[in-house]
Parts: sequence; C-alpha cells; structure tokens
Amino acid sequence: MSTRFRPSVRSPLAGLPRAWGHITSVMVNGAAWSAAPGHVLVGDRIVRLGRTLAASAPNTVILLSPGRGRWDLLVVPPDTAEEPAERLMAAAADCHV
Repeated sequence: MSTRFRPSVRSPLAGLPRAWGHITSVMVNGAAWSAAPGHVLVGDRIVRLGRTLAASAPNTVILLSPGRGRWDLLVVPPDTAEEPAERLMAAAADCHV
C-alpha cells in the first residue's frame, strides 16, 4: 500500500476473509494519508473512504463492517526504512501497537 489512499485500498479489501462481512467504510489518519475521495468500488460494492485526525495511529487503517465489527490494521508505508519497519511489525505481532 502507498499513502495514496484510493489506489491502495481496492486490492486488499477484495482479499479479506468472507467472515469479516461486507466492509462498508475505511478510515485512515488524515495527517498520514493523502486526500481520499468519498468512495471506491470494490467488486460490485461501494465502500466509503474517509480521513480523520482521530483515527488511531498514523499507520493504521480502520475497517468497519455493520453487524460484524471493526478491524484496525497496521500498514507499514513502503518508504519506511527496514529497521523501523521491523520494529512496527514486531510490536504488531506482540499486540503492542
């Protein structure tokens, strides 16, 4: 994923487990991600896209699925140096992000 929001979101959303239900909204930290349009077509469904300054950590993408829940996913930006990226991934594996 890049910090260009719209092109980055389609493929990962299309590959999510069916048990997560239909993701209707995706939120990202507005300070870390570029401007997002209001929606994107994923398969045959429209997903709302949004930016907020209140959304968790800068490298977090929040997925919302009515009746199923919320998932906060860590995204390590592609331009992150190896050492900081490894620290982020290790912390995520230990659930300390």
